Formats: sequence, structure tokens, C-alpha cells
Amino acid sequence: MSEALSYVNPQPASAWGTYLSQVDRVVPYLGGSLTRWIETLKRPKRALIVDVPIEMDNGCIAHFEGYRVQHSLSRGPAKGGVRFHPNVTLEEVMALAAWMTIKTAAVNLPYGGAKGGIRVDPQKISAKELERITRRYTSEIGVIIGPQRDIPAPDVNTNAQVMAWMMDTYSMNVGGTASGVVTGKPIDLGGSLGRVNATGRGVFVTGREAARRLGLNLQGARVAVQGFGNVGSVATRLLAQAGAIVVAVQDHTGTIHNAKGLDIASLLAYVRTSDQHGVAGFAQAEPMDNEDFWDVVCDILLPAALEGQITVARAQKIRARLVLEGANGPTVPEADDVLQQRKVLVVPDVICNAGGVTVSYFEWVQDFSSFFWTENEINQRLDQIMMNALSQIWNKADQHKITLRTATYAVACERILRAHAERGLYP
Repeated sequence: MSEALSYVNPQPASAWGTYLSQVDRVVPYLGGSLTRWIETLKRPKRALIVDVPIEMDNGCIAHFEGYRVQHSLSRGPAKGGVRFHPNVTLEEVMALAAWMTIKTAAVNLPYGGAKGGIRVDPQKISAKELERITRRYTSEIGVIIGPQRDIPAPDVNTNAQVMAWMMDTYSMNVGGTASGVVTGKPIDLGGSLGRVNATGRGVFVTGREAARRLGLNLQGARVAVQGFGNVGSVATRLLAQAGAIVVAVQDHTGTIHNAKGLDIASLLAYVRTSDQHGVAGFAQAEPMDNEDFWDVVCDILLPAALEGQITVARAQKIRARLVLEGANGPTVPEADDVLQQRKVLVVPDVICNAGGVTVSYFEWVQDFSSFFWTENEINQRLDQIMMNALSQIWNKADQHKITLRTATYAVACERILRAHAERGLYP
């Protein structure tokens, strides 16, 4: 499974409210002819709520609520992950779909944004029950997904196996193998090399470029990481390989700290083998109170867990010079203002963690052509796209003297609204 299940999060802000606030902030930087279309960004194109009934292992029938939201289709088919989490709500999925719209436009991929989810705790069900939930959910949302319509992918608590079940279910229902209906699949089923590490690698690449522009040398830079699932662990490993010193890690099991630096290879091995599958109890570090994590002395802070983690109170304590948003929506708008006032540079989620959807795009293209690239080719293409996208965003930020987040939205919204205007309204 890809990410941790829960984090201490006092009264999180509405994810959808956060997104709407971010859109409002970008309006002054859009061309006048585009602002007349801005309301289209504040409404999902389509939202589907489905009942997911399955027979449990004990013979009883259980019902789970599932969602699939398509936020925008102006630039191409919808693209976005599916998360399995006990706290999934329609509003959260709407926000995540909207952020995918911004994200795909920010790196100039020919997609719109979508997201899906089921309100379930996968830790409390068996593997067979998980398969039945996945297959029934896929059948229920099958009316709106497809290789040229909406392409799901892994997200929180979903992985390549879940994508294989989704692909197989959709294929059975349409009467032919449709490998391009999902991305993040196993390699044997048309998955792409480099996909598993792509999001974390994108975080590292954008972080490396941002640090360079700040004059911050990664060699010896101190890093604190929240979230040690697929995204956080990969980004952390690459930062450590570049010479950074990881001093604190927090996940769903707790927080650990070592001012002299953690051995990331040993920590990764420990997490894989520990009963909790988390960082708590790692012998080469001291436990720390969860809230004290936000006050750790560091140069780079990497929130790679869930949304709404950096509140105003936490933003006032953060000591880092650079925040790399590996998670979706980890910073509430008011906290953004605090970090800007304190001259903490934030590389926003909609560019920082776009490596995953970029390599998902590569996988989709490879599935259509039935021609597959090497992992080295994947990484080179990914790095180039991420660096080019960040450069354009940085130029926009310098031009208007705005934050990287507002600049990312300006670049992305211009592309989305221009496409929408050129397509016009039907009928």
C-alpha cells in the first residue's frame, strides 16, 4: 500500500475550500479574456457516488461508499488516482480531482483532472475482501472511465495489484483487454518502468532545482519528512543519496529524531519488516512527540502524508528554508501566507509531486503504442519535464513577484481556460 493511514491533524481545513481559495488568488494574474471562464474551475464536470456492496468472508453483506469525480475534461481525458481510506469524503475527492486538473496542466500533459475513493480501512479487511471491493467499485464507475475518458491510478492505500484488478474488471466488462484504462499497473500487464518511484523522484528533482536557486547545498542539508510511504520514502532516499542528512521522520506510527542523521537504508529495511510497518521503535533514533516534529531544526521540510497538515500554528514553528509538498494539499492558505512572510519557500504540490502523473502519462502512451522505454529513458524524460515546468513557473513568479503556488496556478489555469475558451460551449 502506498501511504500511511492517519496523522494527528487538529481540525483540518476543508480541502475543497483550500482549492477554491487558491483559484481566487490567481485571478489577478490571468488575462482579462480568460477570467470570464474562471467559474468553470470552481465546479466539477461530473461527480459520481456509488454503493459498493460485497459479501464479506464471514458471509454477511457489507456496503461501502465510493466516489469518482471528473473535475475538467477541457485538455483531454481525466486522470487521477483512487484512494482507499476510512475518512474519504466527496468533498475531499472533489478537491483532489481539481488539484489533478491543475497538476496535469502545470506540467503540460494532455489530461484533465479526476480522483476516486472508497471509504474503507484496508487494514481491517482481508485480501479477498479488498479484491471484491475493488472489482465491484470498478464495475460501478465503469460507466465513466475508459482509456480515452478517465484513467485511474494508485493513490493512498492502493497499489499495482489494485490497478491490475481494476484493469481486469474493466476489460471483462468491455469484452477485450484494455491495458490503458489504468496506470500504475504491474510491469507484466503493461505497467511502466520507473512508475513506482516517479512521484518521489519528481519531489527530489524539483527540490534539487529549488535548493540550487536558493543557494542551498543538498550536501549536508538537514531534512525532516512527514509520511514515509511510497512518496516520502523514495524522495528521502534520493535526498540522502545526494548528501542530505535526514534528522526526523514522522508517519502513522509516530515520530523519530536523530540530530546526527538517520541511516535511511536501515530505516527502510526496518519499516518493511516491523510489525507496524512504520518508523516507531527504530533503534537508531529517539522517539519524539508528534507535534514537536514541526519545530525540528532543518533546512528542508517534506510533508508527504495527507492534506491539511501545515496549519497556521505549525507554519509559525517551522524552521526550514524550503518546503517540498510531496502530499496533495498539505498547506492551508492562511499557513501559506505565514510561510511567505517568514520567507520560507514552498514548492507546491501541483508541481512538486507531479512526477507520478507524468510517468503515468508515459505508461498510457506506451500502452497505446505497445512499445516500452527503458527505466533510464523514463527518468531522463521525467527529469526534463519537471525541470522545464518548474523553470516556467519560476519565471512567472519572478515576473509578478508572487509565490510559486500562485505562479503554478497562473500557468496551469491559463492553459486550462484557454482550452476551454477555444472549445467553447456546447450546445
